Amino acid sequence: MQRRLLLTAFAALALAGCGKSAKTDDPNTLSVAATAVPHAEILEFVKPALARQGLKLDVRVFNDYVQPNTQVAEGRILVNYFQTGPYLAEFNRSKGTHLVAIAGVHVEPFGAYSRKWKAIADVPAGATVAIPNDPSNSGRALQLLAKAGLITLLDPKSTSATPKDIVENRKNLKFRELEAATLPRVLDQVDLALINTNYALDAKLDPRRDALAIEGKDSPYVNFVVGLEGAKNDPRVLKLVTALHSPETRAFIERKYGGAVIPAF
Repeated sequence: MQRRLLLTAFAALALAGCGKSAKTDDPNTLSVAATAVPHAEILEFVKPALARQGLKLDVRVFNDYVQPNTQVAEGRILVNYFQTGPYLAEFNRSKGTHLVAIAGVHVEPFGAYSRKWKAIADVPAGATVAIPNDPSNSGRALQLLAKAGLITLLDPKSTSATPKDIVENRKNLKFRELEAATLPRVLDQVDLALINTNYALDAKLDPRRDALAIEGKDSPYVNFVVGLEGAKNDPRVLKLVTALHSPETRAFIERKYGGAVIPAF
């Protein structure tokens, strides 16, 4: 009897585990992994329009850049919306995944922030600078510092540069490479931090007012809806992309973020 009860319990657990991916197969539900700001906010905006079409949008919010891709690659969530093309390419290369960009939605100009200094020119010799530790965002941060005149890179166009690729460091800056999500929390501990706009907004930083240096509107770092190859033609995903690319969504992004987030469609 005990053995039978144990087998029943294990079967129930197995069914529960399978249930984690069930919503990827529900024709009336679309699961999307996203970071909180601005991605989940934009998804929440399009929810009513999709609901009128009979599609329930299930937004799963994550505070890191790894799990949203892992969940999609494992088939637990159908698509995600949080990352740029260079980050996606590096993730696929390093993790052996086969995720594809489905549709570009917006650009978040990357910025340099400080609680100690009012201008980039004020950053002193020997200053400590915190940058993201993933290759694509590290390269993006160093490109911005190079554009601001603080460093020179071996390849100015490299999207995966690291501090080892710095050939001239005029102020002998000292670099700390940290997980992107933690950067707003170390602002008081460093002279300068290079922060992705979604994390800056989440930390109540205003890129237009608070950034000492920021990417221009010509930034190539578009944020994409991403999934496995089969998701590209899924009717639910096509509805999502149409809603994200609507004039109403464009107006919402421009109104809510006032240039801190820029539509890319």
